[in-house]
Amino acid sequence: MSERRWRGEAVEWAKTIAGAFVAYLAFTTVAFAQYRIPSESMVPHIEVGDRVTVSKFAYGFSRYSLPFDAGRMLPASNHRLFQNLPRRGDVVVFIHPRSGEVMIKRAIGLPGDEIEVHDGTLIINGSAVETTQPHLLMRAVSPSGREWAERYEETLPGGVRHAVHNLTNGAPLDNFGPYTVPDGHIFFMGDNRDNSLDSRWDGMGAAPIENLIGRAEIVYATALSTCGRDPTVACPMERWMRPLHH
Repeated sequence: MSERRWRGEAVEWAKTIAGAFVAYLAFTTVAFAQYRIPSESMVPHIEVGDRVTVSKFAYGFSRYSLPFDAGRMLPASNHRLFQNLPRRGDVVVFIHPRSGEVMIKRAIGLPGDEIEVHDGTLIINGSAVETTQPHLLMRAVSPSGREWAERYEETLPGGVRHAVHNLTNGAPLDNFGPYTVPDGHIFFMGDNRDNSLDSRWDGMGAAPIENLIGRAEIVYATALSTCGRDPTVACPMERWMRPLHH
């Protein structure tokens, strides 16, 4: 192969790779990203090791919409491009307002909402949310172990219904507030209420709207399950390719 031809092909390959990289940046900035679940805070809907698809355009765009953490070098802003607020019940991926970690929790309170938890009961704007009767189950804990959990469903204002786990009565975050969500912030809680350091915790608090990365849409990959090997342990909820919002 002549040197001129070799150089020509190298240039074409470089253009192809550069074009693919630009397309990847555009896709992950504007459209979708993926996130691996590191903790049990969103059990029973999402388990450790599950992977979710995140819609970045659901709430508009901020500096945290950029891939590779590039946005951390940009100045802070109180607004998002094409901003939309989450609705109560959305499962949201966002940046922890203090530690900078990527988090996933459920949006419970919008700006101006008054949030209170009394003996584990969630109260929004003075009214306790509607819940079903809990049922007790034994579940496998990641990475190992077992625990008893009460599972029930709660219906948030606006009609979003989702399952919740209660592990014990009198947990440290079973009593909270009343707390008014500041303007420009979202109040988050995990579905695994006694195993979630969320907006009830002084170490996190409500998250600025700027910190939202996007809305978790679907669990596209699930962790390996030992379901069925031990009949005394309840199987995880069906999650694969199930939307996280209805």
